[in-house]
Amino acid sequence: MAINFSIPAYFGYMLSITRLKSFIPKSLFPDDDITAVATNLRHDAAALNSAATDFGHMVTDPPAAVLFPSSINDIISLIKLANSRPVPFNIAAKGCGHSVRGQAMALNGVVVEMASLNNPTRISVSGNASDGFFADVGGEQMWIDVLNATLKHGLAPTSWTDYLYLTVGGTLSNAGISGQTFRYGPQISNVVELDVITGKGDLVSCSAERNGQLFHSVLGGLGQFGIIVRARIPLFPAPNRVKWVRMLYTNFSEFTEDQERLISINGSKQNGALDYLEGLLLMHDGPPDNWRSSFFPPSHHSTIISLVNQHSIIYCLEVAKYYDHTSRHTLDKELNDSLDGLRFLSGYKFEKDVSYVEFLNRVRSGELSLKSQGLWDVPHPWLNLFVPKSRIAEFNSGVFKDIVLKRKMNSGPILVYPMNRSKWDDRMTAVIPDEEVFYTIGFLNSSGFDDWEAMDEVNKEILRFCNSVDMKIKQYLPHYRTQADWANHFGHKWKRIQDTKKQFDPNMILSPGHKIFNF
Repeated sequence: MAINFSIPAYFGYMLSITRLKSFIPKSLFPDDDITAVATNLRHDAAALNSAATDFGHMVTDPPAAVLFPSSINDIISLIKLANSRPVPFNIAAKGCGHSVRGQAMALNGVVVEMASLNNPTRISVSGNASDGFFADVGGEQMWIDVLNATLKHGLAPTSWTDYLYLTVGGTLSNAGISGQTFRYGPQISNVVELDVITGKGDLVSCSAERNGQLFHSVLGGLGQFGIIVRARIPLFPAPNRVKWVRMLYTNFSEFTEDQERLISINGSKQNGALDYLEGLLLMHDGPPDNWRSSFFPPSHHSTIISLVNQHSIIYCLEVAKYYDHTSRHTLDKELNDSLDGLRFLSGYKFEKDVSYVEFLNRVRSGELSLKSQGLWDVPHPWLNLFVPKSRIAEFNSGVFKDIVLKRKMNSGPILVYPMNRSKWDDRMTAVIPDEEVFYTIGFLNSSGFDDWEAMDEVNKEILRFCNSVDMKIKQYLPHYRTQADWANHFGHKWKRIQDTKKQFDPNMILSPGHKIFNF
């Protein structure tokens, strides 16, 4: 059933070009700008309903209108328009809507549908062998399109997310992590220049050397300081193939120690190193495969299920090494050298050889399968954490072996893999634990529309446990209800974030869905 949202009284002026012209000084907005904003604003039920929900399906915050920009000038005009009001209205940039807690929503404000900017010309490749190659990419572009466009030149970025149907601006506003992060760093460490529309409506080109404060603040900045409309991403020769390996463990200490050994060896090596490392849990009563990929040979499913049921939890180490025609002859030796001495269960090492695109886009087939079953557009009470290495054993005993098993949290993948702090830049807004090695923990659960709150309560139980033992975790894709919690989350960066917000978004109109400055 369609939901009809009322338009706040102060917003009515935006729906009439005539009223816009009479209200706003012509010196501030040329007629063409006013016309473009008004023409591209929609407040019909379809547009409002779409902008009022996200991948999480747990939050509904209807905007007053939705902007479908035809150019970045429309976004600039909208932001200036918001700032011109006695009571400025809020604005949120929405990419693919893959947030889970309403982060891309703007209650009674305006949601900017960034996909409206999408066209192939907003991905361009330039450079040369001596100075390096780059892709200049619109913030609204999806990573799958960046991959396909750069591969035409035999090039590709090095840092990815597990799921490629996300926008460049969206992942750079968070951090952008996956199994490549231990070696290549998060995506925010793999961008050299940005074009940003600030909360004042200024279009600013920035880099580490030019307008560095804005550049570092926006990367991992949760959309608080500006909207990313272009990113320059370094490119490197793309491999053709991937050797993909999974190994099973029953001993958590051996599982984590082997992961830590691999990232310490491979994190700095330039040749012969692994390119990807992740870990995941196989849970009692759960299938050995999940929506992320179908990996294990069907002939081994019954044996793996029996093993999981016997031990309740099996830990799976997943690694990958890229290669091409020039390196295929040394691939096996280099991979075997890297994996030599690992303590996985004998007989439980499985390998695949796939194309580079197939590996990077491995989640897509599972997504399409779930969509065909009507199981994709459901609530996703996800919880993503960064846990210090020194506390990971305690996390295993207190969360995995206690809370997770007791509550039977097996309705989605549970990821656990380490990263190196040295691959991150502390000048950026994203926050991570203080230790050099820390773990990403991802509870990527799905639920029904009638039971997601019970599953979310388990997430809260996990957080309460971590806080009770002072584990000093950090949330990734964070969600908090009070500004005090946000201040604790950002820690020593909080004062800088407050000052930067005042400088670049003084009326605090951007990204209200995070509820950092807007409650």
